[in-house]
Amino acid sequence: MAPRLRERRRSDRDGVLGRGARMLCLGAGILAGCASPTAGPVATTAPDGTAERIPITVARPNSPGLFPAIVVLHDFSGLGPASSGAPGRWARELVEHGYAVVMPDSFSTRGWPRGVCTDASPGRADVSPGRRVRDAYAAVAHARTLSYVDGRRVGLMGGSHGGSTTLLAMLAPEGDSDPLARAKREGFRAAVALYPGCASRLGGRGDAYRPVAPLLILVGEKDDWTPAEPCRRLADRDRTAGFPATIVVYPGAHHAFDSDRPLRYVPARVNPSSPTGRGATTAGNAAAWAESIRDVLAFFAEHLE
Repeated sequence: MAPRLRERRRSDRDGVLGRGARMLCLGAGILAGCASPTAGPVATTAPDGTAERIPITVARPNSPGLFPAIVVLHDFSGLGPASSGAPGRWARELVEHGYAVVMPDSFSTRGWPRGVCTDASPGRADVSPGRRVRDAYAAVAHARTLSYVDGRRVGLMGGSHGGSTTLLAMLAPEGDSDPLARAKREGFRAAVALYPGCASRLGGRGDAYRPVAPLLILVGEKDDWTPAEPCRRLADRDRTAGFPATIVVYPGAHHAFDSDRPLRYVPARVNPSSPTGRGATTAGNAAAWAESIRDVLAFFAEHLE
């Protein structure tokens, strides 16, 4: 039977988790290490079937070997000048701990180089989480072409907008008529969704959300942008279904707890969780960041090793 979904308030694991750290030389850029990151386009498709190519960045540990890989999906702020910096922080941690990282840029070449945090125009649907699911699967296909990636061990993770994309990407297909049915069944071995939007209906015709592989959801207790409560309800629906999912709620943490930015409320942020539809708080949280690193490394070590 698949593991039961459980909620945990704080981790009590304190040891060194995951594989031994490789040498990493930090430098400039979103992905930086002794093994220089490479960038280029990756093929994906629009919902109407039109072929397109979006930027992708890849980094790897500075050692020989065949590495598991993680596809990292950026948040609402994208990877440009307005980026929260959280995707880059995760990339550096993952490379340091022996993972190759593949990071697609879903926004810049589609007309949203500064993200979609404050723009509520209909055009933002061009980069919706539903559309970005195809970017995730284009990225895993690219990862499997890399000579240093073990294509059998590829995981997915994303925060906020990328977290919502992660939930959709891991949703089990209704049947073979789903255009991504085969890709989902052969795609990711495990996934982490950081502070995703759980309020949308994700369970298809049933009441439970059905991930195709083990899933870890990490949320902040004080998140007013993608609140923890809908994710708890998702967990409650799945608890008796035996699906391979886990939720962790970090006490005192806000949205973007994995960034290094100070507490900031921005009235212009588009926020479906707000009564006015606007305004959200973000804040890095050192304790939640440290614990989330341990939780993510332990989770991927369990499912990708």
